Amino acid sequence: MNNRPNQRQNNPLSSLLQNILGGGGGQNQQGPPPGAPFPHGGGPPPGPPPKFSPKQSPASMQATANAGTYAVDPGAIRPCVGKYVYIWLRGGYSFWAWLTFVGRRSVAGYRWTGHRWVYFGIDRRQIVSFVCY
Repeated sequence: MNNRPNQRQNNPLSSLLQNILGGGGGQNQQGPPPGAPFPHGGGPPPGPPPKFSPKQSPASMQATANAGTYAVDPGAIRPCVGKYVYIWLRGGYSFWAWLTFVGRRSVAGYRWTGHRWVYFGIDRRQIVSFVCY
């Protein structure tokens, strides 16, 4: 048995960023984990996302300025399943995604790294705004 302490600390923010930004060590980042719930099929997108990055609208930024327990409504983001969607997160991160699942508390799908699609999942409360195409 190895008695050395784990060198990777279990930091929730670090775990969130690794999941969003595609760093997962030895984890399979090419697709969803076995047994993931995909009621509509939900594979990767047919190709890369659009070549532009949309600007976040001032209205959506104002609506989240007092974001205490704000979360994106699942009914609002559900039509983006199977479409290209640009997502803005708390903390200023933004990226193109292809959603395959929208649940009560989370969304999942594929995130564009700039070169390839990687599987990700995130709590809806981290999403500030989004736009789908």
